Amino acid sequence: MAQEAGMFMVNQTIGSVLCCKCGILMQPNPANMCTKCLRSEVDITEGLQKHVVIVHCPECDTYLQPPRTWIKAQLESKELLTFCVKRLKNLNKVRLVHAEFIWTEPHSKRIKVKLTVQKEVLNRAILEQSYIVEYVVHEQMCESCTRVQANPDQWVAAVQLRQHVSHRRTFFYLEQLILKHNAAGRCIRIKQMDQGIDFFFSNRSHAVKFVEFLGKVAPVRYRNDKQLVSHDTKSNNYNYKHTFSVEICPICREDLICLPPKVAVSLGNLGPLVICTKISNNIALMDPFTLRHCFLDADQYWRTSFKSLLSSRQLVEYIVLDVEPVSSEVVVGGSRYVLADAQVARVSDFGKNDTIFSVRTHLGHLLSPGDNALGYDFYAANSNDIELDKYKGLVLPEVVLIKKSYEEKRQKKRGKPRAWKLRSLDMEVDNTAKGRDHEEKMNSEYEQFLRDLEENPELRFNISLYQNKEYQPSEMASVTDGEEVPSVPLDELLADLDLSDVEVEDDGMME
Repeated sequence: MAQEAGMFMVNQTIGSVLCCKCGILMQPNPANMCTKCLRSEVDITEGLQKHVVIVHCPECDTYLQPPRTWIKAQLESKELLTFCVKRLKNLNKVRLVHAEFIWTEPHSKRIKVKLTVQKEVLNRAILEQSYIVEYVVHEQMCESCTRVQANPDQWVAAVQLRQHVSHRRTFFYLEQLILKHNAAGRCIRIKQMDQGIDFFFSNRSHAVKFVEFLGKVAPVRYRNDKQLVSHDTKSNNYNYKHTFSVEICPICREDLICLPPKVAVSLGNLGPLVICTKISNNIALMDPFTLRHCFLDADQYWRTSFKSLLSSRQLVEYIVLDVEPVSSEVVVGGSRYVLADAQVARVSDFGKNDTIFSVRTHLGHLLSPGDNALGYDFYAANSNDIELDKYKGLVLPEVVLIKKSYEEKRQKKRGKPRAWKLRSLDMEVDNTAKGRDHEEKMNSEYEQFLRDLEENPELRFNISLYQNKEYQPSEMASVTDGEEVPSVPLDELLADLDLSDVEVEDDGMME
């Protein structure tokens, strides 16, 4: 601005002085000494630790934070760098500017960290200096790993997860949720039981955290007990074994429920015949004849618990003869429904009789004439339910349709591998009273669970599906199949990480 106005400006220059030690020309500073002379006179790293010993557990890959805390950290991670810096004493006498790892051989049991610090020295001059701290890693197992190595069956806390139903579809889904969130990462043993799964932990706090996770993904209730194992009278120490008994509500998705009169009144005279459309930490119920719906949390359910009138194992296959929509599309809990009047006939009656049922269904957006559907048959069922008997004069529908069936189209693809797969927990199977029939039942239930994942995008929203390397798409299948069977889109699949492949690649890079 001054030059544009034609004013005379004096150029400002920085003066220089001679170092009082070596006499070289330099910019002035409060000490009047150059950087080399200042470092030779003052060492700001004096009194700081250069060698530190840290304790590492090779089994669980954790480091000991005295006195008894074990911190999990990977090599050259932010967590390990923070842990190493916090182990240094007298570091508050200087100002830490920067910290970074220096590469060392993984098997050398040495970790080197380069620190850059600043400190005021002579006449308030600020000196910056870098130095290296060497950490010597001593291998020592933590208490939980020592206990497991001494006796793998020695556990401190056990979580007994149970659901009193005739199938294991709920546990198949819970297994995938546990794997995705790594909720069972602290388990020392997992055992499959007849009506549930047992999880064993080496610490009570790990079991409590696992029970809290179950309460967030399913409507559960639990009770805990403890048993005295040993008692040291001198030190007054008690060793207990803790057991958590967790019960999942017996209501499952696609179950038909007859609500107790008190529950139906509290829900605004809903039902009384409703179907369960979704299970999470809440239970989603819907009246298939009016599309009215409600949500029950775990506390509301266990306060007045009820059971299913009919379960998915009692579904009967029907063929749709005619569909006439009654209402417009309605969104309930993220899912679309359309109320419609339909005429259906049992597939098993073909060639025997001409029995046709007129029903009202919530599947008007899915069904078309000629489609197959699964539903509950009240026409031939002999229902013996206490809650149903409390409703005097209740007219039961002949059929309640639950979902569309793709069984006829799946016959063409039977035996062919899927483009995706699931991972499973490392469980021990209880072999008591098992037979070939039980194995076939488990395989059929698991296959039905896989089909449910293909048909219901909401069901696979919270789980991880992986690409199947053995899958080879067939061009002829897409031409001859006609209408597509529900499947999982490829963009929803995750790449299956093979640890052996990663190790081979790392070895090749080192060579």
